[in-house]
Amino acid sequence: MDEVARLNWLVPLLAFLLAAVFGAVAQRFNFCTMGAVSDVVNFGDWRRMRMWLLAIAVAIVGTTLLAMSGLIDLSKTIYTTAKVPWLSHLVGGLLFGFGMTLGSGCGSKTLIRVGGGNLKSLVVMVFLGIAAYMTLRGAFAPLRAFGLDPVLIDLGRTGAATSDLGALVGSLGLGAAAKRWLPFLIALAIGIFVFANRDFRSAREMIFTGVVIGAVIVGGWYVSGHIGYLAEDPATLEEKFVRTNTGRMESFSLVAPIAFLLELLILWTDATRVVTFGIASALGMIAGAAAMALGTRTFRWEGFASTEDLVNHAAGGILMGFGGVTALGCTIGQGITGLSTLAVGSFLSFFAICAGSVLAIKYQTWRVLRTD
Repeated sequence: MDEVARLNWLVPLLAFLLAAVFGAVAQRFNFCTMGAVSDVVNFGDWRRMRMWLLAIAVAIVGTTLLAMSGLIDLSKTIYTTAKVPWLSHLVGGLLFGFGMTLGSGCGSKTLIRVGGGNLKSLVVMVFLGIAAYMTLRGAFAPLRAFGLDPVLIDLGRTGAATSDLGALVGSLGLGAAAKRWLPFLIALAIGIFVFANRDFRSAREMIFTGVVIGAVIVGGWYVSGHIGYLAEDPATLEEKFVRTNTGRMESFSLVAPIAFLLELLILWTDATRVVTFGIASALGMIAGAAAMALGTRTFRWEGFASTEDLVNHAAGGILMGFGGVTALGCTIGQGITGLSTLAVGSFLSFFAICAGSVLAIKYQTWRVLRTD
């Protein structure tokens, strides 16, 4: 039991520290997935998108190496189950992408902006957390659980034990070597695209940020899947991943953890509510961003410019809360953490989030032109 007690504080602490690094670096060098899509659509500038893709490539390589060395088991995540609820990924991703554009940033950017003094993002965070909790256990849950999630593809019928691309390649009989090298080939292809641009190659801060963000995701897998893993919990005699909300191995994802953070604050005296990996990561991201903003003297209080601005941000938070839970993650949870496992559902969510953001950008442009 002493080992369990030690891990109960060690896992959240390490998650907090890793998230603080994420928050500080992202705040300092403006890592923003919504901004990446916006730059491409509005200006044809792919540099921030390449930074996001670089983080994905680093996360794929690092996660694969951890799995190959036997330190983690990627079959024990929420992303790689054989049954893929494809409609949830697509609908949730589209709504999340639309919402993050209305709300001026995804889940991670919302927390980072809160750390920088942005009161608009604080409102988004509250609406996101409430909507996420309603989608997990409240009024929105039936729509997700009975309307969207049952529409799925069971890849187990193909012979694949999990829904990652490696398992699918293996089920096609292409050999163990093809399965083993596939993640590295995908990461290499992404890397070639990322560094093919001369402007990005000279943007050292963006390269540094992409590498650090990807490494933080890998660190999250190691903390949750190796340090926090118990082959046999002394209390239940079953395997356990210490202090995870899903009961499985986790890395960084921000939508559901924001909901659980609000739940913890509301039910603080309930002894069954504890600081989990996800909650600690949300707090760490705010703390890291705040420390960097204060240290670089960029901390600024910022409020709403108009009632319409407030409505847009509140709506964005609600859409992100529902969409993020439905899609099993956000631009970080699915867009980097999920993709690091090469899960089919993560690819669906990633492209749906980007598509939803593009639609929102087009909608906002139409609104501006219409009012002019």
